[in-house]
Amino acid sequence: SHREAPEISKDPVADSTDLYAFVSPDKRDTVTLIANYIPLQNPAGGPNFYEFGDDVLYEIHIDNTGDGRADVSYQFRFTTHLRNHDTFLYNTGPITSLTSTAWNRFQTYTLTRVEHGRETVLGRDLLCPPCNIGPLSTPDYPALARAAVHGVGPGRKVFAGQRAEGFYVDLGSIFDLGDLRPFQSLHVFAKAQGLPDQPGVNATKELNVHSLALQVPIQELTRGWCGSDVDDPRAVIGVWTSASRRAARVIEPGRGKDTESGPFVQVSRLGNPLFNEVIVPMARKDEWNALPPADDKRFASYVAKPELAGLLPVLYPDVFPSLEALDKSGKPRADLLAILLTGIPKGVVPGFQNFTGTTEADMLRLNVAVPPTDKPNILGLVAGDAAGFPNGRRVFDDVVTVEIRAIAGLTYALVDKTFTPDKAATEVTDGLDNTAPENPYLDTFPYLGVPYDGYHHPAS
Repeated sequence: SHREAPEISKDPVADSTDLYAFVSPDKRDTVTLIANYIPLQNPAGGPNFYEFGDDVLYEIHIDNTGDGRADVSYQFRFTTHLRNHDTFLYNTGPITSLTSTAWNRFQTYTLTRVEHGRETVLGRDLLCPPCNIGPLSTPDYPALARAAVHGVGPGRKVFAGQRAEGFYVDLGSIFDLGDLRPFQSLHVFAKAQGLPDQPGVNATKELNVHSLALQVPIQELTRGWCGSDVDDPRAVIGVWTSASRRAARVIEPGRGKDTESGPFVQVSRLGNPLFNEVIVPMARKDEWNALPPADDKRFASYVAKPELAGLLPVLYPDVFPSLEALDKSGKPRADLLAILLTGIPKGVVPGFQNFTGTTEADMLRLNVAVPPTDKPNILGLVAGDAAGFPNGRRVFDDVVTVEIRAIAGLTYALVDKTFTPDKAATEVTDGLDNTAPENPYLDTFPYLGVPYDGYHHPAS
């Protein structure tokens, strides 16, 4: 959800872009949680390269009781350090280690675990890696990133720093009146202009993000439970991330400094991808960002009757007749309410459930009893791969295609056996369903690839 609301789009340091939660494929007794911030980073960002906000409280939350409120939270607080006050440079020579004196502006952080109000500091003065500048400044960036993976107790790892953007989406086309390039010859306005079908264009290609990545033992997230029974409700956790700022900020005239005070106030959150971006109307997006998932009942009507489901038959005449009839019937979209707000109950998908209860809350829901597969499908659950979205979310899952197809009616047949989805609902995509980043995903923590460097980044 990059730049998904008016106010947070002005505050990229606190803007959560993507959230991932999955059972670690190479360490199956752990869960990996990744929250990305600072969207759409151009790698050639000097002299002031991207960094986390010292004035932002970043958190990853886990609900293991089904009430849409945090039972466990992991907090990240950052501190920026300056070695040389007399240079404009980020670095004055090659950065060959995390303690290199040539690296002028660097960050450390404190990681704190909070469980029902009890705080435990897991690590202090943990070093972030630098941004990936280029072959002269960061000659062995993978080594710097590996050094920034810290052990913080039994079975835990943490990383906070720049990563390659792993999310792929054709933003330029989708937000041009819902145009899907592979099918735009059927789009009412594209047809009028004679635009032919085309492959999708990845708007996030060769861009970077900043990641907060954690790998923790499963029992640390599930009230101590760790088993193999997929039907056990204790196997399901809800996950979301948030960013908060102090309530008051005073700018000191003539000094270029400011002072913050008061309690932290939430300004951003993210659970399911694209929820606020595509489901919540413009007038209420900032309100949604300020609330906890427990209050999402007030937004459930937009899930029960999503605006995009009504637009698709209009934009693509005669392509979605079944969806059009369903939308006009006024029946609530029980499939989307389950996928996004309660989890999927037992019996809907054979051998699977990630139901957290009747509280309607936007969270990534992960059934930790579902093991990783050796042959993952990027379309996740709708393609028979229960280890993928919307059972949590892996870094490579094609969430855009999954959500477009779900809104187009593909998943409604799960809750109404009399409904036959349109053929187009099984095929519709933004055309990036086989896309992999140029800097590939990693097989081990933190899984997102090495960030792109500014020297080799093509001119845009």
